[in-house]
Amino acid sequence: MTDYYQVLGITQTASATEIKSAYRKLARKHHPDVNRGSEKAAREFAMLSLAYHTLIDPQERAFHDQLLTKQRNGSSILESDNPHAQRARNIAAQARWDRVVNQILETDRRENMERQRAVFTTVSLFLSTFFVAMIKPPLWQSFNLAGRAILITLFAAGLWHLIKRLTEHFRHYTYKPDAKHYSITQEEKPSQPFTRFSALAFLLGGYAISMGLGLLIGWHAEDFFSDLTMLFRHHASAPGTATFSPTVLIVSDLIFYPPIAVLVIDSLHAVASRIDTG
Repeated sequence: MTDYYQVLGITQTASATEIKSAYRKLARKHHPDVNRGSEKAAREFAMLSLAYHTLIDPQERAFHDQLLTKQRNGSSILESDNPHAQRARNIAAQARWDRVVNQILETDRRENMERQRAVFTTVSLFLSTFFVAMIKPPLWQSFNLAGRAILITLFAAGLWHLIKRLTEHFRHYTYKPDAKHYSITQEEKPSQPFTRFSALAFLLGGYAISMGLGLLIGWHAEDFFSDLTMLFRHHASAPGTATFSPTVLIVSDLIFYPPIAVLVIDSLHAVASRIDTG
């Protein structure tokens, strides 16, 4: 049988903290993403994960230690040199190994997909905010009643989609630390990599930076972008059309258009992902 302590390079008396530290160090080295999707690296990473999940669980670790003791004492019938026993051991080990590898690779694939969804949502939000602040497209003013109805429908769907996605990502990637008990009673860190506060600060900070850069560039290149939107502005300035101050129009655009952009980009990404996995 495989000695999982040797796989992780630790002693049999290692603590849970030492097991986690050794696993994280080796996982960063052998992760398939770091090794360009190498099949060998994938199997090494799967073995590391199997060793970690076995030793970090008290019951699994106790059973593993028991088998190691029997192996060293030569008292286990599973270590028999009988050809039939060896063949049965090999078949059982290969079947378990295949299940573990498939499970780990599938988990890793799902995690990568979830990470891509989070990246696409936040990046599309920041980029759309940047371009809206920079170009200030007067779509609302140039559309007729039917066009505005479509915009309102897309905005409602986009806002619902954006809130839903951000809630999912916050639940998956953030945690709310307990200031009084976290560092005292919890030996291990939470599985989520970020705190709620840091994630919210990143989201609001990225939105503010995107908006600020867009407004700054748009202000310096006002003549250029005014030429690009001349057609829209011609329709927007038609007689009888209500006029609003530039500040009100910019604020309304920054609220109105980014959720629509996120909805469109996320939908295209979802379709592309299904085509790729199909």
